[in-house]
Amino acid sequence: MSDNTAVNTFEAQQQGRPTGPLVRGYEVIIGFETHAQLSTASKIFSRASTAFGAEPNTQACAVDLALPGTLPVMNKGAVERAIKLGLALGSHIAPRSVFARKNYFYPDLPKGYQISQFEIPVVQGGAVSFFLGEEKKTVRLVRAHLEEDAGKSLHEDFIGQSGIDLNRAGTPLLEIVTEPDMRSTAEAVAYAKELHKIVTWIGICDGNMQEGSFRCDANVSVRKPGEKLGTRREIKNLNSFKFMQQAIDYEIRWQIEEIEDGREIQQATVLFDPDTGETRAMRTKEDAADYRYFPDPDLPPLVIAADWIERVKADMPELPRAMADRYVGDHGLSEYDAAQLTQSPSLARYFDEAVQAGATPKLASNWITGEMARRLNAAEIGIEAAPVKAAQLAQLVKRVADGTLPNNAARQVFEALWSGEGSDVDAIIEAKDLKPMADTGALDKILDEVIAKNAKNVEEYRGGKEKALNGLVGQVMKASGGKANPAQVTELLKAKLG
Repeated sequence: MSDNTAVNTFEAQQQGRPTGPLVRGYEVIIGFETHAQLSTASKIFSRASTAFGAEPNTQACAVDLALPGTLPVMNKGAVERAIKLGLALGSHIAPRSVFARKNYFYPDLPKGYQISQFEIPVVQGGAVSFFLGEEKKTVRLVRAHLEEDAGKSLHEDFIGQSGIDLNRAGTPLLEIVTEPDMRSTAEAVAYAKELHKIVTWIGICDGNMQEGSFRCDANVSVRKPGEKLGTRREIKNLNSFKFMQQAIDYEIRWQIEEIEDGREIQQATVLFDPDTGETRAMRTKEDAADYRYFPDPDLPPLVIAADWIERVKADMPELPRAMADRYVGDHGLSEYDAAQLTQSPSLARYFDEAVQAGATPKLASNWITGEMARRLNAAEIGIEAAPVKAAQLAQLVKRVADGTLPNNAARQVFEALWSGEGSDVDAIIEAKDLKPMADTGALDKILDEVIAKNAKNVEEYRGGKEKALNGLVGQVMKASGGKANPAQVTELLKAKLG
């Protein structure tokens, strides 16, 4: 937030609220500005292509360069994507918003100004909710406004000089601005991941951080609990979640050390160097007055009628928040489990297909967020590339639910499906002889042997230590090769031990 009114309002809202986790006795305050490149084929005010990877300066037309006699024309697709974001985040979509010229000089800003929105943005308010561990968090949004991107300065390939590539000039962006509601690096990264999920889910941005389609600026300050807001420094252009965490952590430590050494924090824009793991000042941070905003005389106000919003709404996919609520209501899942299953459309689709194939929803959820997630992370692939298909997981889950497969045996079947040893769950069970023990006499013999060999556990259980029974159950499962039913074993042991 760049104006004093917003800061004072924020301070008033914070009265009586608990602080976040303290770092060396300091409270951390973080706000975000995220630039999401909109997924249009052409630029925001011209017909030039937005395709990534073209030769430098081959996709900058006369309009992008503001050559004499050219006029910008609004891209309807960019506006519709802004409407989609507002609908997804519960924001107010302004029926009338205004474009302004933001004046500053950069070599890669061909017009000498950037067309953006200032006093009346197209998307106002809203919120992003997410889980940090199992704790639900909500970050409030100030606004999201449409604007054009600048070009790019290239330094690596020119000895003692810089090159300018204007292909990005005029690329449509939504700048999404939060209140300074985040209180830790973990919370900030979780927010960024959730926002990334939302913009890709509704199809307004491809989310490719390496190509600059989703870039985050983090405003970071620290203060002693109860004191006024500290001076913030803005970390620009964070284009990976890993670097985001490292940059914010370093900035927090640096500011605390500066304050404790008796130096004042100066408002500034900084860059993060992943090679050194440090932030460094790029320039003194400007405020809104420094940009001399004024309404763009070449663009009329953007008017969005109510029926346009309704048409866009009708074409929206089911949102992750609504889908998670449906999983809680229809399948009895916890909010946390439902949120985990709606991390991407493909993951939710996989869960839906498993349930439609007969899997118990809770068991399917446990396997997808547990064993499946572990395998996917290790292989660094998405659910759409998983060797175990949804119908196969459903078949596996059904065999767990009907008592055919104890957990240990089920993991063996999953391993066989994953590695391609087999494709049919029942056939794998037969081939590996994983059916539960049907011979009660053989199981009774194993129980007696385990009791005889584990006198200490038996004594502790009879002395009132319930946990001692778990050790005995484990020994029986081991002796049976995992074929015994754990629930049956537990009941039989309790009977034998009186």
